[in-house]
Amino acid sequence: MLTSSVLRWRQVPALLAGLGLLAACNTNQTAETATTSPANDSVATAAGTMSATNGTTAAVKPTGPAPAWAPNIAPEMLAVIEKLDSLSGPTPPDKLTPAEVRKAPSFKDALMAVMQKYNIPAPYADVDTMSKMAAPGLKVRLYTPAGATGTLPVVVYYHGGGWVIANLDTYDASARALAAKTGAIVASVAYRQAPENKFPMAHNDSFTAYQWVLKNAGSFNGDPKRIAVAGESAGGNLAAAVSMMARDKNVQAPKHQVLIFPIAGYDLNTPSYQQHTKSKPLYKDFMAWFFKYYLRSPADGKSPMIDLVHADLKNLPPATIIGAGIDPLMSEGKTLADNMKAAGVPVTYQLYPDVTHEFFGMGAVVPQAREAEDLAANELKKALK
Repeated sequence: MLTSSVLRWRQVPALLAGLGLLAACNTNQTAETATTSPANDSVATAAGTMSATNGTTAAVKPTGPAPAWAPNIAPEMLAVIEKLDSLSGPTPPDKLTPAEVRKAPSFKDALMAVMQKYNIPAPYADVDTMSKMAAPGLKVRLYTPAGATGTLPVVVYYHGGGWVIANLDTYDASARALAAKTGAIVASVAYRQAPENKFPMAHNDSFTAYQWVLKNAGSFNGDPKRIAVAGESAGGNLAAAVSMMARDKNVQAPKHQVLIFPIAGYDLNTPSYQQHTKSKPLYKDFMAWFFKYYLRSPADGKSPMIDLVHADLKNLPPATIIGAGIDPLMSEGKTLADNMKAAGVPVTYQLYPDVTHEFFGMGAVVPQAREAEDLAANELKKALK
């Protein structure tokens, strides 16, 4: 059951009247080294021993008042943002190079620090991981619920980071939550990033990985007939683009697409962009920074792979779109939901008004993240049953 803080798409227009465009994340470690080893691909966590449950956590509280840019921010969300501020240096990320931002503390580091402070164990130890290579330089990490038997559905997952920063580890919590809550195998894709690999490399890698899963699902106990896609931020853009590419290339379509605060356009003057010029961890100038490094030229911003809100959206798989209210990408996510619906695509849209970009994988601390994870998992289970 979703709380009253979650607004269905029919309830959103009034809120949007006072409120964006693209997605990324103020986070990353250096790119993960590709490996062909199918052995267990363990992921270190700063929170110590992992718990198999995702139950009630201690009351997480911020140390100071809500900022002017987010007067209604949820207290747990603010506690994570405060910690991110304390870990970060004085220079905003849009003034740094990609290499510097990749080394800087991320939202994951802030989340783990909050969890340590309150002695909150990281959830979902009952998810096993291993690595495969979908192509040279293209790694896929498989998350499988421990003890699962039989053939399982597969969710191909694309992490965020504006196509420039972040990696599989940064978004490990999201992949684990989806695997645990859906009972499906989650195939998290380490697509190549800019500026070393400009548009459309991340998009092409994402589609290559999807096709690899279709052809090889049986080798890791996956069901090739029950495959969905999901992604956050830039990964939400990639998941939608993969659905479009599958349609246009006559490849088996995903059963469902979960798009979490997706980059869906190239207009940095939408209502939510105008409102959230100073929001954290994503803000207007940081989003422009991601475009600068991923796109070859402004003309790429008009590609339907980037500008989803103006793309041909007919005959796409049913979609679940999750938005954050304190996010420059909120407006375009809502517009994408509306445009998909107008094109005849079944859409479930949910807005969580009092949380920021990147909230989704924070279920160990942020209640709204647990609600969003449950929504995504329930929609995927219905589509993949």
